[in-house]
Amino acid sequence: MPALRLCGSSLLALLALAGCATRPDATTSGLALPAQFQQSRQPAQWPDPYWWRGFNSNELDRLMAAATTGAFDIASAAARVRQADAQARIAGAALLPAVSGGLDTGRRQTGGGNRRTTSYDATLSASYEVDFWGLNRNNADAAAFAARASRFDAATVMLTTQASLANTYFDILSTREQLRVQTENLEAARRILTVIRAQVAAGTATGLDLAQQETLVAQQEAQIPSLRQSISQSTNALGVLLGMPPEQVAVAAGGLEQLMIPSTNPGLPSELLARRPDVLYAEAQLAAANADVAAARAALLPSVTLSASGGFSSAVLGTLLRPEAQVWSLAASLTQSIFDGGARRGQVALSEAQAEELVIAYRRAIVTALADVEDALVALRETTAQEALRQEAATLAGRAAGIAEAQLRAGTINLITLLNTQQSLFSARVSLVEARLARLQAAVGLFRALGGGWQQ
Repeated sequence: MPALRLCGSSLLALLALAGCATRPDATTSGLALPAQFQQSRQPAQWPDPYWWRGFNSNELDRLMAAATTGAFDIASAAARVRQADAQARIAGAALLPAVSGGLDTGRRQTGGGNRRTTSYDATLSASYEVDFWGLNRNNADAAAFAARASRFDAATVMLTTQASLANTYFDILSTREQLRVQTENLEAARRILTVIRAQVAAGTATGLDLAQQETLVAQQEAQIPSLRQSISQSTNALGVLLGMPPEQVAVAAGGLEQLMIPSTNPGLPSELLARRPDVLYAEAQLAAANADVAAARAALLPSVTLSASGGFSSAVLGTLLRPEAQVWSLAASLTQSIFDGGARRGQVALSEAQAEELVIAYRRAIVTALADVEDALVALRETTAQEALRQEAATLAGRAAGIAEAQLRAGTINLITLLNTQQSLFSARVSLVEARLARLQAAVGLFRALGGGWQQ
């Protein structure tokens, strides 16, 4: 009992001095945030968690649901979260005593005779490293911050996969629309070719006129195979995002004109940083690095370990649990590295340099997030205006082409005028489809810049 009291008193004294433990530095970026975004002064309207539903596409909803359960990147990110959680449990175990028990029996012979003895032992041992300088606590905190960072990384992967899937889906619809437009252009060119052939037969058009229109028909027809190729390749890319073989991927028919552009507005820059998982990932990584620095500094100081064991030992199994068979021991040790070739101080320098790098990465993540929102706001505004202008241009070009075709049949214009009118119409139709795709992808870019619908 006196030994137990002495050991307990020593432990209490050590714990009372635990306030000397090395603490990690505060996690700050040191950046001054702007008061508001340059491209938007509207009240905040954050994206819905299911932001893609605002595009009014049941097929996109189906694809998003399939990606949630089948995407390779999302599954890999989830596995990394489980790994980080396991590492946190491993690191946290050092804060608790290690306890082990054993049952032993042995038989030995001594001397040259036949004297043999048997022993029976039952023991319970415990050891505990007093975290006097905070080494184990800082290691556990670093692992906990790393586990937290893995969750932010998984959220970033989820958002990236969703944005890529939406953009790929819109690209497929856009290319299908371009293929439809190109087919209509080809039909219009062939219709004019029929008129010119009739005029050549009647002597009112020349062979040059016929050759020029045949060239235009061939040019329009030559663009169709590349569009079909693009549709197939985009569908294959969609399969990779969904985690499905290309043969199992099917995208239902749909048109760009059926899609809607959901509205959203950013709030304050400070609010944005709490909604961007990539920024929070960088912050958690920096916090983990600061804890690593504190742990490396604590490793320079002595370590204190307490150990105790107790049990029973007897030569006869029947008397093993009697009081006189009890055995116990208590021990305390103080260990200090005297010479390690500078390895521990090198570890401190390494941890500090890594933390400095992560401060820069944290700042970069913040500035990148702000720039992403500004870029996305500009892109959505300008692509919306561009689509409206190209819609007007396509309407005017279609009206001009109809007039030119009627005048050609009446023989009041030459073929050069008609060719120019056709080329303008064909170009305007394709440009309109491209403008619609750009606006849809700009909307996706804004949702992604705002952190999607993710919240802590």
